[in-house]
Amino acid sequence: MPHQISDRMQECIDRCQSCQEICLESISHCLELGGEHAAAEHIRMLMACAEICDTSARFMLLGSQYHARTCEVCAEVCEACAKDCDRFDDDLMKRCADVCRRCAESCREMAGSRARG
Repeated sequence: MPHQISDRMQECIDRCQSCQEICLESISHCLELGGEHAAAEHIRMLMACAEICDTSARFMLLGSQYHARTCEVCAEVCEACAKDCDRFDDDLMKRCADVCRRCAESCREMAGSRARG
């Protein structure tokens, strides 16, 4: 039987992909700005967030039985990334934080659906 993607899962996939995109865009932006924006820990956080968002989206697209677990980790990393981006008085960093929070919200729902189901 083919894997069916629910509307809720598709929304989560879309949010993960958007989060990955803005984190990658933010890495370039921060490296160009330099200084505290380009601090290793901040760049690592953005990279980790982009990677887990990509992984979570792929697991959902594949119909993997483990997608709820990747979504759980994704929500945690996205929240940490949002908090890190909030430290900066910068429009792109604020937008990145907002996108990260929306992704975390969807991923928590996906992770919770397995835990409750």
